[in-house]
Amino acid sequence: MKAERLMQVILAPVVTEKATFVAEKNQQIAFRVVADATKPEIKAAVELLFKVEVESVQVLNQKGKQKRFGRFMGSRRNERKAYVSLKDGQELDFTEVN
Repeated sequence: MKAERLMQVILAPVVTEKATFVAEKNQQIAFRVVADATKPEIKAAVELLFKVEVESVQVLNQKGKQKRFGRFMGSRRNERKAYVSLKDGQELDFTEVN
């Protein structure tokens, strides 16, 4: 896998109440990733960016909600989320990203 591709796989961390609860309970971190990212790419990207060892990756495709804007119907964007489990003793620090 090329380093340029791995740098573009992870878009942003998911910072919500549910993601924080999952992080505390299951020692998982949630990321928003590009739509065509695979589990091995996500694992390699997290290990490259954050210098940690990844145990497993779970991926979720979330369909965008249909929303109404006045009389017009629209929709939010589709998202792909990755829940990354780190190996024991590993900790992720967002301040030390390359």
